[in-house]
Amino acid sequence: MISFNEYLRRRYRCPWDYISFFARWADLFRSQLDRAGARTDDPDALNAFLAGQRGETAEWQMRQAHRALCYFAGYQEYAALGTRVASRSSETVPAARDEALHRLSNVIRLRHLAHRTEDAYCSWTRRFLAFTGNPGLGKIGEAHLKAFLTHLAVERKVSAATQRQAFNSLLFFYRNVLSLPVGDLASVVRAKIGRPLPVVLSVGEVRAIIGKLLGIDRLMAVIIYGAGLRLGECLALRVKDIDFDRCCLIVRAGKGNKDRETVLPERVVADLKRHLVNVRQVFERDRARRANGVWLPRALAQKYPGASTEWGWFWVFPSDRPSVDPESGTVRRYHVLPGTLQRSFKLAVARAGIAKNATVHTLRHSFATHLIERGYDIRTIQELLGHSDVSTTMIYTHVATKNKLGVQSPANAL
Repeated sequence: MISFNEYLRRRYRCPWDYISFFARWADLFRSQLDRAGARTDDPDALNAFLAGQRGETAEWQMRQAHRALCYFAGYQEYAALGTRVASRSSETVPAARDEALHRLSNVIRLRHLAHRTEDAYCSWTRRFLAFTGNPGLGKIGEAHLKAFLTHLAVERKVSAATQRQAFNSLLFFYRNVLSLPVGDLASVVRAKIGRPLPVVLSVGEVRAIIGKLLGIDRLMAVIIYGAGLRLGECLALRVKDIDFDRCCLIVRAGKGNKDRETVLPERVVADLKRHLVNVRQVFERDRARRANGVWLPRALAQKYPGASTEWGWFWVFPSDRPSVDPESGTVRRYHVLPGTLQRSFKLAVARAGIAKNATVHTLRHSFATHLIERGYDIRTIQELLGHSDVSTTMIYTHVATKNKLGVQSPANAL
């Protein structure tokens, strides 16, 4: 029987971050009823639980709790009867399609791909199967794939990047689940390929935005800009990944599951050390109450079972409260969620009076551009950013105000 977390993902297609909150409410509900000796399928028990939460819980959290427990009630019915339940749209999921998506998830996890990759691949596969009208997996062929990709470009008018993501998702599905070869796709209408320039902030604009941030948000923003990190790479930093002596950061399993080394801004060293003193207190409190250790990649968790409770593996930016691991259902402390900094950054951009459509990732673009303007060679910048192809890094030469050699026009001497 599948777990409640897996039930939410497969039946309601809940995002991973939503699943953790729903599972937390279900755990609280079960633990309270276990102490009272009541049954979890008793409607009066559910109403009593929700009534007991009022007064000390925000209204939006009450709505979240009610939604979670409704899902949990459906899961209990599913577990008791062994039948498939209706989705929120009251449409029964076809058994063959459900099994195909389950097999797709298994293959993705077998290859240790990221959760976001699994979400994207399953999402596109679900849309594709709905587009085909569910003729049966044995009847799906290459013509269906061509028709769907053409539909995205012609009728949906998606960008080239979106169409490419859909194609990569379905190509993986065809090869690894349906075991079907994909041949000539010359007849597919492709979305127009553009080459938009990245949004880049000036040094003054970066300084103004960071000046509007406070606390951990400010520290994370400085590290992202000063080291050229992606947001996820910053959030996933462990204590052992910081080398203060060499003033560098080790990025583990970045995009493409690659490790790399990048610079640690010297101006942030003192603030980061003070921050780690506070983080150490959180770590010690978790150890004192014998909390579960932090999440580790599958292989490491099996090879070094005690590593999750070691200081070196603790998050540099841990969450304020524990949450439910969407894979195992274990309650443990995770790092802060991406939305925390994203919301603060968007507000800081507005307060700084900057009209550019800047996001947290804009700091990474600005890091690369400012290094080019300071004369650093493109290969060095490529390694710091972790780009597989130097042509990806070259895009920043188009937005730099000066070329990488600092050459001045001879007309300046006239």
